[in-house]
Amino acid sequence: MSKVQPWGNQTNNNTSLTGLACSTYHIRGIDIYLQKKRSQTSPGCTQTTHTSWRSRLPSEMALILSLLCILCLVGPVLSQDMPYEEIMAQIQACPKECRCPPNFPRAVYCDNKGLTSIPKIPPHTWYLYLQNNLIEALSADALRNATSLRWINLNRNKITSEGVEEGVLNSLSHLVHLYMDDNLLSSVPSPLPASLEHLRLSRNRISKIPAGVFIGLDKLNLLDLQGNKLMDDAVTVVSLKGLNSLVQINLAKNQLSTMPFGLPATTTQLFLDGNNIEKIPAGYFKGLPKVAFLRLNHNKLSNSGVPKNVFNVSSILDLQLSHNQLTEVPLIPSGLEHLHLDHNNIKSVSGSNVCPVDINAVDDSVNESVPRLRYLRLDGNEIKPPIPRDVILCFRLLRSIVI
Repeated sequence: MSKVQPWGNQTNNNTSLTGLACSTYHIRGIDIYLQKKRSQTSPGCTQTTHTSWRSRLPSEMALILSLLCILCLVGPVLSQDMPYEEIMAQIQACPKECRCPPNFPRAVYCDNKGLTSIPKIPPHTWYLYLQNNLIEALSADALRNATSLRWINLNRNKITSEGVEEGVLNSLSHLVHLYMDDNLLSSVPSPLPASLEHLRLSRNRISKIPAGVFIGLDKLNLLDLQGNKLMDDAVTVVSLKGLNSLVQINLAKNQLSTMPFGLPATTTQLFLDGNNIEKIPAGYFKGLPKVAFLRLNHNKLSNSGVPKNVFNVSSILDLQLSHNQLTEVPLIPSGLEHLHLDHNNIKSVSGSNVCPVDINAVDDSVNESVPRLRYLRLDGNEIKPPIPRDVILCFRLLRSIVI
């Protein structure tokens, strides 16, 4: 990759980056990057071994240091709001297949053990780590006493929807984080506890969101459903009802052909990469007044599928439309700071067409009328340098352009 300036003299050559060659030009403080491949070299690695410091100390000093290490382990336990009797009971009830560190008595580590079922979990557990096993079912019996659970990590197991016993999750009234990525689920688990804030179900086989599954989940702010088999008829107003506090939803790498409807007005981050979306309805984002981060990379959007003012939303800060079928740069809202348009079919860019304000009215002073764009990515198109002067004049805060 090389840094160049549309008008100016080259000031630095062959600045090495990973797999790229670099050159730099300067004008108006803007860096413009040109893609240039070069052979990649892997830096050599050296490893230095050191003699153990403990072996060089007198035995008395080593004893003192050992005692200090024990105090460091015990200290956090004493500082936790957990009676001594509960700590001892927790350690004694620790499943033989798992690890229950004395310095973190509310956590039970059963990850990477080759387990096919969940062992009985001690009653005072808050954090349960069961990732990277062969677990096929989520049984109520194993979690019957663990009603204080706040966090469960079940990523990378073999749990099916049929294997999730009815009511097992709903009974965990303190559960805040539920991670079940990389399993064999075909549907969003139901019912879920009202305490839940983060639900991660990416890379399963989910094709169904049960109606009403999110009703009552007023604290849920993150929903990750990427890499599943969701189609348009599964993501509806009915299926998403109840997500009143949602901030981030990830529906990337599913089988959507239209923009999802029913998203709550609280949505700030919307990720739809890797679907088959061809069109954005006019006025779609009027129902999402807080959306700030929008990703639509790797879809099938063309100029006809992107209405002229569809992105004219003051809240949008980061807009990603890479790897689509656009031939023109869409109208850029004044408040937008980052725009990704790489790998489309765009042949040219003109300030008169994309500037959200009258170019002649833009001056060097920083005020509300100055467009906020700072980063623009256009590589992988048919655009050739230099970048037109009116683009630079319009976007006075622009610092980087990748072409």
